[in-house]
Amino acid sequence: MASNATVCPAPIAATSNGVFQGNNPLDYSLPLVILQICLVITVSRTLAYFLGPLRQPRVIAEIIGGVLLGPSALGRNMSYLNSVFPSSSLTILDTLANLGLMFFLFLVGVELDPKSLRKTGKKALAIAAAGIIFPFALGIGSSFVLLQTISKGINTLPFVVFMGVSLSITAFPVLARILAELKLLTTDVGRMAVSAAAINDVVAWILLALAIALSTTGHSPIIAVWVLLSGCGFLICAILILPPLFKWMARRCQEGEPVDELYICATLALVLAAGFITDAIGIHCLFGAFVVGFLVPKDGPFASALVEKVEDFASSLFLPLFFVSSGLKTNVATIQGAQSWALLVLVIVTACAGKIVGTIVVSLLCRVPWREAVALGVLMNSKGLIELIVLNIGRQRQVLNEQTFTIMVLMALFTTFITTPLLVAVYKPARRATMNDYKHRTIERKKNSSTQFRILTCFHSSINIPTLINLIEVSRGTDRQQGLCVYSMHLKELSERPSAILVVNKARKNGLPFWNKGQRQVNSDHVVIAFEAFQQLSRVSIRPMTAISSMSTIHEDICTSAENKRVAMIILPFHKHQRVDGSMETTRNDFRWVNQRVLEHARCSVGILVDRGFGGTTHVSASEVSSSIIVLFFGGCDDREALAYGARMAEHPGISLTVLRFLMESEPEVVGIEKIEKLDSGNCSKDDEYLAEFQQKIQTENSIKYEVKMVRNAAEAIAMIRELSRSDLFVVGRKPEGKVAEILDVKSDIPELGPTGSLLASSDFSTTATALIVQQYHSLTSSDSPVISI
Repeated sequence: MASNATVCPAPIAATSNGVFQGNNPLDYSLPLVILQICLVITVSRTLAYFLGPLRQPRVIAEIIGGVLLGPSALGRNMSYLNSVFPSSSLTILDTLANLGLMFFLFLVGVELDPKSLRKTGKKALAIAAAGIIFPFALGIGSSFVLLQTISKGINTLPFVVFMGVSLSITAFPVLARILAELKLLTTDVGRMAVSAAAINDVVAWILLALAIALSTTGHSPIIAVWVLLSGCGFLICAILILPPLFKWMARRCQEGEPVDELYICATLALVLAAGFITDAIGIHCLFGAFVVGFLVPKDGPFASALVEKVEDFASSLFLPLFFVSSGLKTNVATIQGAQSWALLVLVIVTACAGKIVGTIVVSLLCRVPWREAVALGVLMNSKGLIELIVLNIGRQRQVLNEQTFTIMVLMALFTTFITTPLLVAVYKPARRATMNDYKHRTIERKKNSSTQFRILTCFHSSINIPTLINLIEVSRGTDRQQGLCVYSMHLKELSERPSAILVVNKARKNGLPFWNKGQRQVNSDHVVIAFEAFQQLSRVSIRPMTAISSMSTIHEDICTSAENKRVAMIILPFHKHQRVDGSMETTRNDFRWVNQRVLEHARCSVGILVDRGFGGTTHVSASEVSSSIIVLFFGGCDDREALAYGARMAEHPGISLTVLRFLMESEPEVVGIEKIEKLDSGNCSKDDEYLAEFQQKIQTENSIKYEVKMVRNAAEAIAMIRELSRSDLFVVGRKPEGKVAEILDVKSDIPELGPTGSLLASSDFSTTATALIVQQYHSLTSSDSPVISI
């Protein structure tokens, strides 16, 4: 060991001259690092793919990948280890890993907001305290057992503190992602767990700084005091200097405009400078980076721009190197014999007992229900990246030897891995039973009803907001006593990027930012403000919501919310938007699959909105609404649903509705309710009954026109539809029925819109009219023969 400390490997050149000149690229630092990065990313992403169905966070795959690449698995082959991870490259590997880790911890600091911590409830504070004190005490107890066995000769005080810190950590980003994956973020358990974990994260860094200061092996105890005092001095200076500086930068960053590159560079330079200062003090460069991120203001575009610039570079490229660096220090083969395995079991049991039992006891004392208390205990037991950082610092400071380090890494891996399965087993939120009294799942209804009309509108960005608001305006049914209730759901993707956790922390069940309970900043959420401004000018009840999930499961949030809120229709944005030249451009193909899954699983009617700027780019007041709406009617339940929605819009005084029914020339039309009554029920279709009732009700309505278009073929029908391109809004059924619909030949690769919707959404269809394609909920009983209600 002494020779390793005095004899350094020969320095290697950065780049080679190529294999054709006899150079081996693996003997040079740059190509070797490139190979290492590619290998690490490939292994970790592959493992993440296979662990995805188990709902395991990506950190599990990265830890396992690092262990597999190290001496525990592939590293047993010395040829591989000396070629791919030679000792001469480890310094460069650790340097890059710590550089990426610095910026990642800066992002973790940005995710945490001081205001949210100050406003944390007493229950979350008590749970956080229990999740720290109990495992810290048990960690101290287990450390004495280790000192008597496999950790003999190690300085007692720093070892005891490191063990206590290791067992008391809760991985805040990992916990938030697990909650999002299991759809628990908006529950009481989810909000309490996120709040407690955020507090735990901050306290963990304070304890880590203490542990590092105490690990001044071989020096006078007075050194530890100087390190602690200097660390406190750095923290005080940062709190006094950085917030005013960041606020000055944030004030010069306007919403909707790019952030000046100078401010980004200055902030990143501050991160590096803070890392240098704390490393010089003897705490660790990561502590300085975390403090800078923690002090960045969270409101406005400045924090988002910082995250956007840093996250992919740090978390996707360099952070995986930290896991392989940890894996190279982890050798499972060192755990040999009954004693070593017994110590591993002891550490795992101690870690789980401290977190789970301590949290459950305090939760029950705070009158949290038993099931929720157990769920909180399981959640607070999850570990992650911070745990590995603590262990690596302890290994670097020679506080943890190789065997102890390996045991602690396996403990972190095990406790995190079991979090999701245990949580699913012990906490299954009761799903609401099918509501028998929830009858109005469609707009078309059997009889007149005074029940409040409810719709759920979804959007991905602010692009669709003006059209949605104008659509809500004309849908509000001015003659209805109960009016209209709209749930506006902002769909946000939960990715593996750090910024996804920043989004999670801001989200609440009602769409408000996480830390602005009871008040809202002027620029906190311009989307919510837009809906609230509309609500004040109309009689419509607007209730903002937020859904944060992966694109593969976000349809579950939409369908569940629609069921819980008892809505009659879900309105989804089309996955394409109109460009300036009139052509349709795909926003993201993932949105298309979301729409298809909602159409398949929703237990109410669904509409897909092809947005071409209905009403313009701003909200049109009720007195200024003047729009023409056309319903194309071929037949079938979807077309009847479209007509029912169009009839409701026609109640607005500024709306003129035209209903066009398409029939083949050889196909007779039954007109009038008197003729319907004279025919046998078997000779009269639901469409005829519905249209006859509709015509009877509109006899005194001057704003509604009903026309029958007789056509000989599909070409004539399409030509007639093209003549109507100057209207403002088309409302059509997704799956029209009837003889005309059968011959309607529209080539399209968008089955979710159906033939008529595909024609209206086509770039070849020259129009500025928005289109709403409607699918009716089909589980109506045969006795439900709805009639139009105007």
